[in-house]
Amino acid sequence: MNLLDQLRQMTVVVADTGDIQAIEQFTPRDATTNPSLITAAAQMGEYQAIVDETLLKAKADLGSAATEKEITSLAFDRLAVAFGLKILQIIPGRVSTEVDARLSYDTEATIKKARDLIAQYAAAGIGPDRVLIKIASTWEGIKAAEVLEKEGIHCNLTLLFGLHQAIACAEAGVTLISPFVGRILDWYKKSTGRASYAPQEDPGVVSVTAIYNYYKKFGYHTEVMGASFRNIGEITELAGCDLLTISPALLAQLKSTEAELPRKLDATKAAGLEIERISLDWATFNQMHAADPMASEKLDEGIKGFTKALETLEDLLARRLARLEGEATLTHATEDIFHVYDLDGDGIITREEWLGSDAVFDALDTNQDGKVTPEEIGAGLGVVLHLAKVG
Repeated sequence: MNLLDQLRQMTVVVADTGDIQAIEQFTPRDATTNPSLITAAAQMGEYQAIVDETLLKAKADLGSAATEKEITSLAFDRLAVAFGLKILQIIPGRVSTEVDARLSYDTEATIKKARDLIAQYAAAGIGPDRVLIKIASTWEGIKAAEVLEKEGIHCNLTLLFGLHQAIACAEAGVTLISPFVGRILDWYKKSTGRASYAPQEDPGVVSVTAIYNYYKKFGYHTEVMGASFRNIGEITELAGCDLLTISPALLAQLKSTEAELPRKLDATKAAGLEIERISLDWATFNQMHAADPMASEKLDEGIKGFTKALETLEDLLARRLARLEGEATLTHATEDIFHVYDLDGDGIITREEWLGSDAVFDALDTNQDGKVTPEEIGAGLGVVLHLAKVG
């Protein structure tokens, strides 16, 4: 039996992708997205219609006075939900949808954004039981999640690197956490100069194992979902974890590998471990965070990275909107010309119908058949509009 099939017998497998085709291929129970994944998916031809429809609807709803930033910000939220809805048509479980990373240190703004996202899903007929709101594991983000959970809005706390973050999340009643295995490994390799770690010594694996055992020892209901893997060795060492979110490339590798997969994490065994319980408040959280350079550096880096990914996506959406508006202008201009010159309404303009100069007619009549089609008019106007923009 391959590793993926065995893993599914003891761990819920989540697809870490916004690519609908990849989700269809690996049939995970849950799926998660972020701006980087949505950016990649949005540039695929098969999803262009979703992007275009979302952009134009956001612009129409906000009105002509809206700024480009307001349009692209609304479009991002709606695009995240649109992809989430597509994913929910395929998977039986939940999809994680991310709150703007730029709100990571603003509790009230995070709460508002989460409610807006849930309202969009509700308008499409999807209840909160099928959605996880993804929030960065800052103290402010955790406090926002605590409020949301009490309202029945379930949260996935991401960018989690330290035990102090995990304990704060559990005490806040968070539904799920996503500790980042691979990014922890990256930090230790860079800081120590060590080229590699055996899977059982991998710092990310060690961290998630400690969090899992702590939760099971003290009976917390918050689920642990290992994330951000660099290799399948990290994944197999966490077999038995509540959930693991895995990229399509690593899912494929697990599926193609035939080997025995023993359970490594076990709630029953964890309950019998000698573990000291930590009492955590704001001051203790900050103290532990400051004392953990890996967690503090990777959290800050992660928020900046998610922010950059979001800004990249917004820039992509702005450029796409400009193109769509240009195409709309071109289409309207073409229609107007035909209304004036196509006197008999047959869909072509002959030289006899053309009232302009022969030179212009000849330039538009690219195949020199004595007739100008809508496509030829559009192509001619496109050149004119381009020259007007760059001139």
